[in-house]
Amino acid sequence: MGRSSRFLRGAVLLFPPVFLFPQILLFPRTVLGQTQPAAGDVTRQIAELTTLVQKLQSRVEELETKLSTASERPIERAGEQPTEVASREAQSAKKEAQPAAKEAIRAAGLGEAGPPETGPLEVAPAAEQTAPPTQSNFLSGTSVNFLFDGYYGYNLNDPIGRTNLLRAYDVSSNAFSLNQADVVIENAPDPANGKRWGLRLDLQFGQATATLQGNPANEPRPEIYRNIFQAYGTYVIPVGSGLSVDFGKFSSSLGFENNYTQDQINYSRSFWFDFLPFYHMGVRMNYQFNSAIGVNYWVVNGTQQVEPFNGFKDQYFGLAIQPRKSVSWNVNYYLGQEHADVVYLPGSTLPLPEQQGTPFEPIVNAPKGKLDIFDSYASWQASSKLTFALEGDYVIERLYASSAPVRVEGGAGYARYQVTPRFAIAGRTEYLTDHGGLYTGVSQSLREATITFEERLAAGVVLRQEWRGDFSNHPFFLTDTLGILKREQNTATMGVVWWFGPKKSPW
Repeated sequence: MGRSSRFLRGAVLLFPPVFLFPQILLFPRTVLGQTQPAAGDVTRQIAELTTLVQKLQSRVEELETKLSTASERPIERAGEQPTEVASREAQSAKKEAQPAAKEAIRAAGLGEAGPPETGPLEVAPAAEQTAPPTQSNFLSGTSVNFLFDGYYGYNLNDPIGRTNLLRAYDVSSNAFSLNQADVVIENAPDPANGKRWGLRLDLQFGQATATLQGNPANEPRPEIYRNIFQAYGTYVIPVGSGLSVDFGKFSSSLGFENNYTQDQINYSRSFWFDFLPFYHMGVRMNYQFNSAIGVNYWVVNGTQQVEPFNGFKDQYFGLAIQPRKSVSWNVNYYLGQEHADVVYLPGSTLPLPEQQGTPFEPIVNAPKGKLDIFDSYASWQASSKLTFALEGDYVIERLYASSAPVRVEGGAGYARYQVTPRFAIAGRTEYLTDHGGLYTGVSQSLREATITFEERLAAGVVLRQEWRGDFSNHPFFLTDTLGILKREQNTATMGVVWWFGPKKSPW
């Protein structure tokens, strides 16, 4: 049998009346929601339906024979293909079968309504199946971004161990150094298009991880989280303009400077970046009243604490003001309790309680004095090329509620000028007074001045050359002789930053 005969056979065999009869025979009293005749008429109906089935079977055989003969004779219409002839005759066969189908439906007690006169009977389509999401749909809206930040620096003091003091990231002298290598994965919420959830993960490697996550004075078990700079989920609650809620580990909003070098004015970070908190673990909320005013509130474990070392939950209150597009101002207050009530003793053989194999013991009469941070900073885009920024901070802490306070106070000023699309020059100056050694371990006043030259080598590639001088009112900085300290520390640094990915806003 030719391709046209197979096509017709498929069309006839799929014809609805053939599928209808088994349903009528198996469910004589309820077919298509209709009530069937009484039990006394069943025998007569079965006999009638059997006769109709035999007639339809004979008709199908007759049509197949007719089609087989037609496929062997020449094409009757010029330009027609065999499949077109078969299709035309299949439609004719369906129309010829319709009267028998109507008769079968009427005999089954389904009423006079039958298939429409204007076209052949059709099988109802199967329920649509939801296609599984493809990989491209799954990653829709997700950005994967990469950063490499490396430098070479030289300290004119030629310090023992080639160590720069009071530096957050550029900690090495006379060495080619890997500051940080990062992978930033983000799928941000998009409430305007009905997507209220989001996720962010920042993985970090290099010297910066030790600064951010390596201080056991704050983090009881830093090695567990060392390479996770940020990891949090977001949900935007449909309240007013949208209440954004994050849960997880996130970078701190205290201080003007941030983690990723390409978004900063200078290459090195200020004293204030090194002193103020880097990150927190907990819940943060943001509500934007309008384009000019937004508020923030956090409840977190502490400063630089993924795992808390006491039961107090720190809180943060922030106000973000943008009176015009070129001006932004942030006012922040942070209340914490940064004193441990337990101490971890790795390797101890004493019979102590432990957390995942690490022994610890409680501190008797643990201190509970509070930490207060008042922080404010503002930026002004004076023109398309010129930017200014100011920061002011006041930090006070007590060991016990009745203890005398120690405090740090001061501020910083910034300026940046884009000379050409490729070249820019930036400067920073700052002042920090450490009363009681809260930051540096000794009471002293610190000053710092930095000038940075930037060259954009290509899209996503920046070279920064920087000269920085740190100064104290007491001998503090290392030299090439053990026990001999200087009041100043001068460094020359060349940093190179590569980054790429679809994320265009600050990281």
